[in-house]
Amino acid sequence: MKRWVKRAAGSALALLVLLSSALYFYTKDYYHAQEQVVSVFSMADHIEVYDDYTVLAADSAAGLIFYPGAKVEETAYLPLLSKLQQAGITCVLIKMPLHLAFLNPNAADDVLAELSQIKHWYMAGHSLGGAMASAYAAEHMDKIEGVILLGAYVYGDLPDARALVIYGSEDGVLNRNQLTSGTITVIKGGNHAQFGCYGIQAGDGEASISAEEQQAQSAAIITEFIQSSAK
Repeated sequence: MKRWVKRAAGSALALLVLLSSALYFYTKDYYHAQEQVVSVFSMADHIEVYDDYTVLAADSAAGLIFYPGAKVEETAYLPLLSKLQQAGITCVLIKMPLHLAFLNPNAADDVLAELSQIKHWYMAGHSLGGAMASAYAAEHMDKIEGVILLGAYVYGDLPDARALVIYGSEDGVLNRNQLTSGTITVIKGGNHAQFGCYGIQAGDGEASISAEEQQAQSAAIITEFIQSSAK
């Protein structure tokens, strides 16, 4: 009996090591932010970088917490968020462990506690990050006034009026069959990857507009959503 228990424990340990190694090598090959994101740090004001998140501060009562897409370097979303900052929205970009939002779905907790001066909070995210942001918002509707999903669908029980879904017409990654709730806006010519600046994503469609244009349109749509709901 003791020998069987030892063998079972050894097998379980070996499986754990194997799974941990597989996860490590899977996440090691991630999408890196393109060089142009560096310009955001030199051109934008009021950016503070912490261990777990970056704050793009604005003189406003509205704030947005952003969860990056799976295996995407978080700084790839700085160009989009800097546009929202210029529109008067404080943005907090979360740095996820191993670039996977499901490993820290409650990352927003620390932000809400630290930036208590913000009165109107919104969650946002891209792809898998959007799903995790949506799930967090659904569980914290007393603190979160709305959620913005980029190339993602609503995950959790949220009223349509409090969930904005934006995706590109050429998105080759998003499962459109899951788009059953939320206020949906389609960016003509946009794709999945161009919400960030990290290059071509496997399985994605070819965009007919630039990443700059897709992000500019997205920022305008998000700003209108927040301004109309935060009144």
